[in-house]
Amino acid sequence: MTRVNFILGCTGGGKAALGLALAQRLSGEIVSVDSMKIYRRMNIGTAKPTSQVQADVRHHCLDLVEPSETFSVARFVEAADAAITDVASRGKIVLAVGGTALYIKALTEGLFEGPAADEGLRRELKARAAEQGVPALHVELATLDAEAAGRIHPNDEKRIIRAIEIFRLTGKPISQLQRQWGSGQSRYECVFIGLRRGLEDTNHRINARVKRMVEQGLCDEVAALLAEPAGLSAQAAQAVGYAEMIRHLRGELTLEEATEQIKINTRQFAKHQRTWFRRFAAVQWIDVAPDDKAETLAERLLPTFE
Repeated sequence: MTRVNFILGCTGGGKAALGLALAQRLSGEIVSVDSMKIYRRMNIGTAKPTSQVQADVRHHCLDLVEPSETFSVARFVEAADAAITDVASRGKIVLAVGGTALYIKALTEGLFEGPAADEGLRRELKARAAEQGVPALHVELATLDAEAAGRIHPNDEKRIIRAIEIFRLTGKPISQLQRQWGSGQSRYECVFIGLRRGLEDTNHRINARVKRMVEQGLCDEVAALLAEPAGLSAQAAQAVGYAEMIRHLRGELTLEEATEQIKINTRQFAKHQRTWFRRFAAVQWIDVAPDDKAETLAERLLPTFE
């Protein structure tokens, strides 16, 4: 069975830097496990590795689709499976790096299918989202399934609608059904390494990261994407960093207000990630101090790969 080494943790926690340091030391390749890095030209707001970094270490599952397209978990699993097979066939170590917990779970345990879509119900919920706002649906979800609402972002229309749809169709919360997800047998031989930072350190890193993204030209990146003929899909437009900048470009927020909202929403997203990762029992958690360097952590972890 092919071995896949997962480097996971909350946003801004240093996963990419550790993955890169390990890949350089192990002659490995990186499979991105990030639901927004799959979009082309969404670079700054997703903290996508630069062309120089990608020239140094080969990355997979980046830039898979146009920003105007929607993307499913099933498509990710298909792309990641192909990448893992390719990397392993060349005798390279597979480093799956990212924080999209749903992608990690689907890749390791298989897909959670749930009941078939009900188009009439979806039209109803989408109409309500357009009229009342997506956060209003999130409030409803919280009354039906507090656990799912706790890990789904209030602006994630697609997942909110699917969670409400499943409850309406089955009478059971999606969180309850997902706990039954998987046979307990993994599709790969998996090693999970998780980076864990203190809350104050995490928040500081997130705030600094958002500031850096804005300085690097996040607003211009979003404006250029909106100017493309096909525009942004609803899925891409709800990404943290992009949703807030879209509101700024529409005149609803000042740049300063948008920047602060990105910081708040990113910290909230990190909280959702922590909730998800509690369900991963086999993770070797590494407590990271603010002054720890990726290279030092990589050296400490090298025996894991022997």
